[in-house]
Amino acid sequence: MFSRRYLALWCFGLLFAACAVAALFHRLSWLCAVVPALLVLLGLYDLSQQRHAILRNYPIWGHLRFIFEFVRPEIRQYFVEDDTDGRPFSWQQRSIVYQRSKNAVDSRPYGTELDVAAIGHEWISHSLAPTTLDDCDFRILVGGTRAQPYSMSIFNISAMSFGALSANAIRALNLGAKKGHFAHDTGEGSMSKYHREHGGDIIWEIASGYFGCRNDDGTFNPEKFARQAAEPQVKMIEVKLSQGAKPGHGGVLLAAKVTPEIAETRGIPLGKDCVSPSRHTEFSTPRGLLEFVERLRTLSGGKPTGFKLCIGHPWEFFGIAKAMLETGILPDFIVVDGAEGGTGAAPLEFTDHIGTPLQEGLLLVHNTLVGIGLREKIRIGASGKIVTAFDIAKTLAIGADWVNSARGFMFAVGCIQAQKCHSDRCPTGVATQDPVRQRALNVPDKGERVFNFHANTLHALKELIQAAGLAGPQALRAHHIVRRVSSYEVRLMSELLKYLQPGDLLDGRYRYQLYEKWWPIARSDSFAPQLEEERAGKEAALAV
Repeated sequence: MFSRRYLALWCFGLLFAACAVAALFHRLSWLCAVVPALLVLLGLYDLSQQRHAILRNYPIWGHLRFIFEFVRPEIRQYFVEDDTDGRPFSWQQRSIVYQRSKNAVDSRPYGTELDVAAIGHEWISHSLAPTTLDDCDFRILVGGTRAQPYSMSIFNISAMSFGALSANAIRALNLGAKKGHFAHDTGEGSMSKYHREHGGDIIWEIASGYFGCRNDDGTFNPEKFARQAAEPQVKMIEVKLSQGAKPGHGGVLLAAKVTPEIAETRGIPLGKDCVSPSRHTEFSTPRGLLEFVERLRTLSGGKPTGFKLCIGHPWEFFGIAKAMLETGILPDFIVVDGAEGGTGAAPLEFTDHIGTPLQEGLLLVHNTLVGIGLREKIRIGASGKIVTAFDIAKTLAIGADWVNSARGFMFAVGCIQAQKCHSDRCPTGVATQDPVRQRALNVPDKGERVFNFHANTLHALKELIQAAGLAGPQALRAHHIVRRVSSYEVRLMSELLKYLQPGDLLDGRYRYQLYEKWWPIARSDSFAPQLEEERAGKEAALAV
């Protein structure tokens, strides 16, 4: 209770005591003690209420935040943060999430606040013959030929680990997923008891540290994996190759942050640094990756199994595609993570200058699967700064089957982007392991907000699709999205993005320089490109 967070409460408490003593000795009027007394009562109420995490963690002076919000039309210019492409996003996106998570009206007077004449502005074309959809519970079947296929929502919670998020944040997210029948990705930190508490659908992410299914030396343990994967709550298995926020970089959780609960969840020793290697030890080639996917699918009893990656060298994904053709082993899904995705902590250069953005990465994966004739057999998920219904519509139009969101659902449980994730001093209890700070996050209330945000965002998506005159989200295509490319010209996304036709790569119709240059040198037996002399030798041997 002597934390600086309670300094205002202690100061006003001492001031009240001083005024009361002075009044007893007739040195001061009792009226002077009224204001400090009221502020002390306000602080005590803040500590006891469970609706606002900020007020519970910062009694009295937490109200300053709400005063700023109240006058936001006048001060918002000082609080808006810039997106990577220069467009303001933080205020608008947080505002949308907060309103939808609270079931508040999210309509706006006076029209758009965006500069519709700005280069890069995008919109969805509407129809003079709008449709009417009966429901907004849009779903996609993943692993339809497997023993345990999963009918998943097209809008789900992206990968965020227990350890990066607090126990209460995990509880609230999974409670919302349970109420709304959508999926909750565990992140690489494995499936904790907090993921299990409410029984929401789980996508179990298996990363290079094999947390939750590892031996003492960090290698993969098939028995531990099979035991957890058999749980009915686990709906899909996802092998993480890389994440958009820091692709090609392993994580480190310092020993001081490895609590007994985290050690138990991840299967790591207490009191030692937890290191996530930058690469897997179970495979080192595209073929090896697919064999590992098939192994996990078998061990899980036939649950849909796939992998997640941020696109880097194009020949590496082309090598995976070639391995699919040669081995006949197909992942049930691929999740494309854009470089714009967030994380609790990463080197600045990795967050800003490593990895392919979502649009380009998603297009490459979609095109490659179309070009080898496998797009209809493999589902594609997408993640990377997706929050609004328009974000979902645009991503589906480019080529995804479903989307995952981390940022939006973090806003729903109370994140205010204080950027204290790495410090363990999150003011709202979302990204901290401090038991006092996370106590402020009320699980039933925030779980309801997660559910509301999901439901209201899909309702907004339904209205967009109806306005476009479409029969459902599966009908969205790139030609439905329009982008301003100059002050005097707009173009359809289908004219800006380059799409392959079915079987193009199989028939040698590369169409675009990307495929013409990199597809021939991709190899299924290595992530490294085929050397020119090696390729020439193989072609000569085939000619003979």
